[in-house]
Amino acid sequence: MTRKSDPIKKLTPEEKENVTKTLRVCVTGAAGQIGYAFLPLISNGSVFGPHVKIQLRLLDIPAAVKALEGLSMELHDGAYPLLEDVAFGSDPEEMFKDCDVVVFIGGFPRKQGMERKELLSINGNIFKTQGKALDKVAKKTVKCLVVANPANTNCLILQQNAPSIPKENFTCLTRLDHNRAVSQLWKKTNMPLYSIKNVIIWGNHSSTQYPDVNHGTIAEKPIKKVVEDEEWLKGAFITKIQKRGAEIIEYRGSSSVFSAANAIKDHLRDWYHGTEPGTWVSMGVVSDGSYGVPKGLVFSFPCICKKHFEYEIVQGLHIDPFSQEKINITTKELEEERDEAFAEEKKPQEAAAGEQKE
Repeated sequence: MTRKSDPIKKLTPEEKENVTKTLRVCVTGAAGQIGYAFLPLISNGSVFGPHVKIQLRLLDIPAAVKALEGLSMELHDGAYPLLEDVAFGSDPEEMFKDCDVVVFIGGFPRKQGMERKELLSINGNIFKTQGKALDKVAKKTVKCLVVANPANTNCLILQQNAPSIPKENFTCLTRLDHNRAVSQLWKKTNMPLYSIKNVIIWGNHSSTQYPDVNHGTIAEKPIKKVVEDEEWLKGAFITKIQKRGAEIIEYRGSSSVFSAANAIKDHLRDWYHGTEPGTWVSMGVVSDGSYGVPKGLVFSFPCICKKHFEYEIVQGLHIDPFSQEKINITTKELEEERDEAFAEEKKPQEAAAGEQKE
């Protein structure tokens, strides 16, 4: 008896394109907890899909190289069909070479008693070095996602030090804040998570961020009409999202890990595959001047993503006075961070200019 073979599935045009697609992805700070939680997601197809093969590059400080080797062993032992190869090291030029995507999780954490200015200075040096390495060896089409805090300003420093790479290729993570906002609305209303759409995180990934529900819907109805609690929406809801990271640290003793890894996955997946029709997501991107935000700041906006890492900022949304005030506050903080981050860099330039005049 002859057994008939299974019919060959006809691939869609997109599947045909992706079946031979390979992305080289570098993760910095890979030996840390967020990296440990994120790497299985990118290796099993949760990020770029089941038809995209992955070449992983793991970067961390020299003291973590042994841990990276162990991590590489685990990735191999996972037998992920999409994982083509894994390389690791502490040299950014070596790890960034020919990369399609780089996820910047690694950064210097804020310690007790540390001034924000000090944190900006230390991380500024890290991202300045990595930006120059990126500019030198990565593909000019490389797409960058900065997670390490202060994420917006770290992203700005990175972008400024990689001038040959388009500004649109640099983003920072505010999807975790976006997901937190959706989750709080779910808890408040008991409506399905998938029915909650188009909340917005404006501004900085910090306690000044503004979670905005004015344009969002739940089951296709305006959020304000479903919740019907203006005091909560303008008070406790905003405060909860702004302080959620600190709240988790208080209870866990350390910052968010798998929720952050999941948000990285969501950000990259939507950036690569595109957002659903009629929906947007929150992304930190280089401002083009939309909504009066100064050009060049890395600012969280509502974004619509198209396929293959294209996005556009949602235009034409009405901003009421309450929202405008909140947006102004977070904009001011980002301007202050920018000025602090680049202040040390300007000093030698100003001194040299003074010497030339003399």
